[in-house]
Amino acid sequence: MKFGKEFLSQMVPEWQEAYLDYNNLKAVLAEVSLSKQPKASDASGKLKRKVSLYRAFSGLTGRRHSPRIQDDAIITNIVQNGSEESYQSMFFMSSDQGGENEVVFFRRLDYEFNKVVRFYKKKVGELIVEAEELSKQMDILIALKIKVENPDVAFEDVNEHVDLAGSVATSTCNSINGRVSDCIFEGRSHLEITQEVEGEDDAASVDEDMEAKEAKGHCRKGSRGSIQATQELRPAPLDFLPHVRINISPETPASTIKYMVARSKARLSYNKTELRKSEELMTRALIQFYQKLQVLKGYSFLNTLAISKILKKYEKITSRKVSKVYLEMVDKSPLGCTIELTRLIERVEAAFIKHFANGNRRRGMDILRRKIRRERHGITFFSGFFSGCALALIVAIILVIHLRDIFESEGRNQYMNNIFPLYSFFGFIILHLMVYSANIYFWRRYRVNYTFMFGLKQGTELGHREVFFLSSGLAVLTLACVLSHLDMEIDPETKSYKAITESIPLALLTAVLLIIFCPFNIIFRSSRFFLIHSAFRLVCAPFYKVTMEDFFLADQLTSQVQAFRSLEFYICYYGWGDFIRRTNSCSQSKFFEAFYFVVAIIPYWIRTLQCIRRLIEDKDVKHVFNGLKYFSTIVAIAMRTSNDLNMGLTWRTLALVSSVVATISGTYWDIVCDWGLLRRDSKNPWLRDKLLISNKSVYFAAIVLNVLLRLAWMQSVLGFREAPFIHRQALIAIVAVLEIIRRGIWNFFRLENEHLNNVGKYRAFNSVPLPFNYDNEEMRTG
Repeated sequence: MKFGKEFLSQMVPEWQEAYLDYNNLKAVLAEVSLSKQPKASDASGKLKRKVSLYRAFSGLTGRRHSPRIQDDAIITNIVQNGSEESYQSMFFMSSDQGGENEVVFFRRLDYEFNKVVRFYKKKVGELIVEAEELSKQMDILIALKIKVENPDVAFEDVNEHVDLAGSVATSTCNSINGRVSDCIFEGRSHLEITQEVEGEDDAASVDEDMEAKEAKGHCRKGSRGSIQATQELRPAPLDFLPHVRINISPETPASTIKYMVARSKARLSYNKTELRKSEELMTRALIQFYQKLQVLKGYSFLNTLAISKILKKYEKITSRKVSKVYLEMVDKSPLGCTIELTRLIERVEAAFIKHFANGNRRRGMDILRRKIRRERHGITFFSGFFSGCALALIVAIILVIHLRDIFESEGRNQYMNNIFPLYSFFGFIILHLMVYSANIYFWRRYRVNYTFMFGLKQGTELGHREVFFLSSGLAVLTLACVLSHLDMEIDPETKSYKAITESIPLALLTAVLLIIFCPFNIIFRSSRFFLIHSAFRLVCAPFYKVTMEDFFLADQLTSQVQAFRSLEFYICYYGWGDFIRRTNSCSQSKFFEAFYFVVAIIPYWIRTLQCIRRLIEDKDVKHVFNGLKYFSTIVAIAMRTSNDLNMGLTWRTLALVSSVVATISGTYWDIVCDWGLLRRDSKNPWLRDKLLISNKSVYFAAIVLNVLLRLAWMQSVLGFREAPFIHRQALIAIVAVLEIIRRGIWNFFRLENEHLNNVGKYRAFNSVPLPFNYDNEEMRTG
């Protein structure tokens, strides 16, 4: 793989604009290369002279020689502008052929290098501040641990610090009555207290490396001050426990109620439940902090490597020697001197292994490091195998229908009214999985970081191959059941069908539910449990904090209204025993009619509640209009359902008006708010400033398709319930399929817009709530 593509693939997607613009520098180098080539008029006259001189020189020496590489063609300088440093290079051979383009190249390289250094320094500063805060949180956690397991220990008896921004750890204990070990080392089952010698040696080795680099001139003096300046003398942890409050983040139903009562902060109660929750939050915070450090270190390495590569390309084109001088300047910059990051990484590792892995380094590092998802060739093989089987089953079903002349049989209407809705439920799920598989493929192709936005665990997320494998496997099961269920023969005496044959759809549904809730580690257990957990959060809306994956899943469910109604029909059809005779008494029940309406509005009602929750948290009026949009859809569904059941002119008029309002508001919100398009003042007219797809016609086509597919649901309002060439149930299924396809298109552009918003804010990590809250003034005086 060429370095340019590898460089792009290794970037943090949200930080892409902060990286060295390697492709732009390559384009400038291409102009340098063109300017170095001799003009066509001079080529013929100079060629013979060059060949003769080369042959004469070769004859004198007896061997070939490559062109001589010129000595250093640049000088570098570090300019101090107040508190900011600027790194500059000066090219002093601009009078040579093509020298003007070389000057442009070095100016562009300096600009890109300074941009990278500024971003790197900013992120390092943020991490140092975060390290100081985490150190204080760890101090409080250790003190809480000691207080919970040793309630008799006095506040003034213990002084233990974990200083991520300074020394790795120091532990002292005032020996009262000679019981030093009693105050710290008793009851250390989870927060194991280990020897500090290893941590201190690591810190000392880092300091020695820093001093050695400073002596060699690789790191500029003073680059360590940012860490050392953050160190300050803190009071003993147990002394400030009375001033500490527990952070109550309203993320679950229980914490939401507690938040409303306690107003987000509560005093410590010194119990084991409180300690366990605090440890969980602290573990999450340290893991994310460690991953931030690793990502920033990778950012430094990648940009340094890119500078080295582009300078080598320059030397190859111009035969000038510049990389040594320029890279020396890079080494002296914060980007080339990553001792601060290395020190922070080692301290986090030492603290995490000590306090959260019982001193087991292998276990601690396994938790800290990001998991890399491995592609399995078996998934690809079985996806292709199941796809072939599904196609073969479709052909077999078509042949059976044709040979048995099922469309002309007497039981055709019974089959379409009673059996077809049972299998169409699985058809909707299979199609949605296939659409989602395509979404993942294109998100990855255009580097949309969907795993970050959905909060998926690194290394456990499903790729497009895995999702397609699930859809193709379910398709084989469903089509096999359909083929075995094409039985139109009824017992003339009992006027019923075979019970075993009629129970096939129920058996298929039971098998799918058992697989979803299976507790064993088979068929992507982590992803199944993530889906179950997300679905439970939807059921409990608005008591759970609304995250991206929550409202995204709820939006998917709004496109599966017909699947919910098919599931309701399952319960009625098999619960009331209609399946033996293939009769449908459900439609005659007022109870069924009521739930026919309720199941349709459940997804929209969930989204309305989520908008209310986000309005309370964010105080953004935008969520009011979004909630009104979903509420208008609820009204439209109510009017349309009443129209289907009553068939009156008044209901049809109300259904038509409400559907038009819901369609216009939904279409506008999709295109303008969710996709961020139709910006008149954008540099891409009527689109937006940043686009991931270079072909702009794709966006206009998506807009048109979204409008047309939005109108498809109005077929029932306009009276197109049944056509002479197609059954009513088939028409309902087609409309549901069109809505799922529209949702698939919406999915891609919705996450594209969200990703670009994250890129604009350089937001590559979600915020993790910390367990404790305190007042710095109280802690200093307390």
